Amino acid sequence: MSLCSGYFSMVSSVVLLTFLALFDASARAHVHHSTFVIESTPITRLCQTHSRVIVNGEFPGPTLYVHNGDSVRVKTINKSNYNATIHWHGVRQIRTAWADGAGYITQCPIQAGVKYTYKFRIIAQEGTLWWHAHVSWLRATVHGAIVIYPKKGSSYPFPQPYSEFPIVLGEWWNKDPEAVERLLIQTGSAPNISDAFLINGQPGDLYSCSKSGTTKISVQRGKMYLLRIVNAAVNNHLFFKIASHNFTVVALDACYTKPYTTDIMLITPGQTADVLLTANQAIAKYYIVANVYTTQSIGFFDNTTTTAILSYVGSHSSTTPSLPQFPTYNDTATVTKFNKGLRSLASKEHPIEAPQNIDEKLLITIGLGLFPCRTNVTTNCQGPNNTRVTASMNNVSFVLPDIAILQAYYFGINGVFTTDFPSNPPIVFNYTSDNIPRSLWSPITGTKVKVLNYNATVQVVFQATNIFQPDDHPMHIHGYDFYVVGEGFGNYNARTDPLTFNLVDPPERNTVGVPVGGWTAIRFKADNPGVWFVHCHFDDHLTWGLNMVFVVKNGNGNLASLEKPPPKLPKC
Repeated sequence: MSLCSGYFSMVSSVVLLTFLALFDASARAHVHHSTFVIESTPITRLCQTHSRVIVNGEFPGPTLYVHNGDSVRVKTINKSNYNATIHWHGVRQIRTAWADGAGYITQCPIQAGVKYTYKFRIIAQEGTLWWHAHVSWLRATVHGAIVIYPKKGSSYPFPQPYSEFPIVLGEWWNKDPEAVERLLIQTGSAPNISDAFLINGQPGDLYSCSKSGTTKISVQRGKMYLLRIVNAAVNNHLFFKIASHNFTVVALDACYTKPYTTDIMLITPGQTADVLLTANQAIAKYYIVANVYTTQSIGFFDNTTTTAILSYVGSHSSTTPSLPQFPTYNDTATVTKFNKGLRSLASKEHPIEAPQNIDEKLLITIGLGLFPCRTNVTTNCQGPNNTRVTASMNNVSFVLPDIAILQAYYFGINGVFTTDFPSNPPIVFNYTSDNIPRSLWSPITGTKVKVLNYNATVQVVFQATNIFQPDDHPMHIHGYDFYVVGEGFGNYNARTDPLTFNLVDPPERNTVGVPVGGWTAIRFKADNPGVWFVHCHFDDHLTWGLNMVFVVKNGNGNLASLEKPPPKLPKC
């Protein structure tokens, strides 16, 4: 039996329904209950103490440990002063879109002082995923890992590690992240950059007042360890490296990969990676480090480095850890090499079949733009030349509705969204030119969705643009894993570029980085009915409108249809 979307792309609807029925029966035997209390708590970082919204008094929040096939119940109590949701990032949510946790997309937020229980199943997924808030910028501190073990009696498709460690990369502001977002909205300009990066909630040795809290991982020489890495940073891609050590990537976004050994990894916001590390160096201490990959200019991003310590048992307490050499912050060649080395496992036990014949082809431009400042707006417009920064997909800057799109769709409420999201850019131009006409810089606004038939095979080409400012965008699709079949620089050529697609063993992901000034092609089968958010996982870009929504229709029969909404779904 395969895992991830590959399994669903191979089977007929009848087999899929049988598969889901079996999981329905087996899942009832293993139900995991957790309670999440969302609450403001004092946290001290970088010599200062601030009140931050976290879960269960932990930062990062608690790790969920489950098995493939289990059911999950998370009672969520919102004791903060903010509306909140929890998104189970990467969990397929087969037929349970109501539990996806995307604010104003699949549910109204859990209001302050209200509780709500998320209920969902883990179906054909193994590896590391994560959970995070999905309203405003709460996810800066409201997040944690999800560890999905193989079904009991099954094993990994790689050697059993001696032990394992979660490594959650994050981002820290001395200012309240909610205030950072409010200022971004009020001024129309770029947000304040963060003050530090974090490993498991700690900045590490290289920051002021941080040495004593530095995350430490103890290993025995000769043993092999599984590191479960999550990039929970809000607005930054991160390089990840361990001094003097190689490691082997064995899974991405809870999808197994062919073993890929490297000494450096690029991980975008939203992505996860499982890597095997053998403690095969001299008994000593070594820094684990993460810092930024970006194509922006110095001064426009957080150029600091977070550290943890890999400490061999037997090393002297006074030993100074060694630092690895890092590429330059804008080393796109290293990023491209890493991405091109990734392949799905594609074994007999985990067969992969990317969709060959495509029913729906979409070319979606993604990028930033500028709105003229309106004279009747009381806030200052602090973007370039008295403008407001915006972002869009196919020239549509997404506007969150007042009620959840899934509720409007399910109950037939009119006036919440329209179904006319364009499948192609409304105007064809040289997307990656350095001289794009100013007439193309300002998108329209709207709450537009693209409707897909159940079981349709879909190809999406995300085409980055150089409007206003080029950037590389981490694109995430809720409810689906997809095959990354191709990528390149410049403008996508629909005639020649498909000839280079990898349809044999492309990597499967739920979040993919689209290269700056380039494009990425993905394929998936629309086998999961519901309403699914598609967005850039840079939260400033999400706030500016770099989002859209897929609505996937029901198939034939109850087991190919969205479940009924839970009885106590939060209200707007």
